Amino acid sequence: MRAMERPLTIKQVIEDIANPEKPLQNSRLADLSNISSENLAYFEHNWIAIRVERRRQIINRLVELAEENFELNFDGIFKFCLKDSDPEIRVKAIEGLWENEETSLITPLIRMLNEDTSEMVQAAAAKALSKYAMLAELKKLGPASASRVSQALLAILADKTRPREVWRRALEAAAPLSIPEVRQAIQEAYQSNDPRLKNSAIFAMGRNCDSSWLPTLLKEMTSPDPETRYEAAGACGEICDEGAVPLLIKLTGDKDPEVQQAAIQALGKIGGAKAKQHLLKCLNSPDEIVSEAAEEALRQLEIEEDTFIL
Repeated sequence: MRAMERPLTIKQVIEDIANPEKPLQNSRLADLSNISSENLAYFEHNWIAIRVERRRQIINRLVELAEENFELNFDGIFKFCLKDSDPEIRVKAIEGLWENEETSLITPLIRMLNEDTSEMVQAAAAKALSKYAMLAELKKLGPASASRVSQALLAILADKTRPREVWRRALEAAAPLSIPEVRQAIQEAYQSNDPRLKNSAIFAMGRNCDSSWLPTLLKEMTSPDPETRYEAAGACGEICDEGAVPLLIKLTGDKDPEVQQAAIQALGKIGGAKAKQHLLKCLNSPDEIVSEAAEEALRQLEIEEDTFIL
């Protein structure tokens, strides 16, 4: 009978994953899950000595592992990496904390939005603040925190000198807030000549959850641009107005597979007899992408119906 292997110490784990000559093993990285404060201190002390290319590999894999297995938690490491010297690592750290709704993250995210030297980090920070804007709109965030988030995002929207990517991510993040300044910013972005800003505005219309945007979204679902059709379909799913169902049904036969998927997902969110009937029809599609998307949409629709009954 073989003796049970002793778990690796944090020193052994760091030495193993830091070695660029060795392939990264998921089992070693998993040992960093729910890391203790003592081990985290050791990790922080030794992290900077690891080559930047290897650090990028490590954090990318940690984010992937956390997405694949909800039992793994690397938030302690992600929080530390928000201060990494490499902007790519800071972006991945923000992404890794996507599910984390701790209000303690608001301060560093706002600081990164306003002060980080990297445009892509600023944009990632703006995007990350969107969950707090949604919590604020749902009255699930304290007044002080809600005010800080909204003021930080509105300050970006009021500053037209900010980089375009940062501005549009701030627009998308602020979209859930039911205030005139946000509605005006969405309208301005929609009327701009920049296709990226226009599509961000369409996305924001959905997040704004105001049915008054529906006529615009219905028009954009017939756009010659597949990315615009994709965003419009998704936004209709967020607004959940059955008036969008006929056009969404039409888009399930779109030549662009991503538009097809967005339309199917939107039908699943909106529900109703016509949407459900068409989703059942899509189950028999010879196109595997369509049938699988319909199966998932029907599953989500069933969950929503069960929740409503309860």
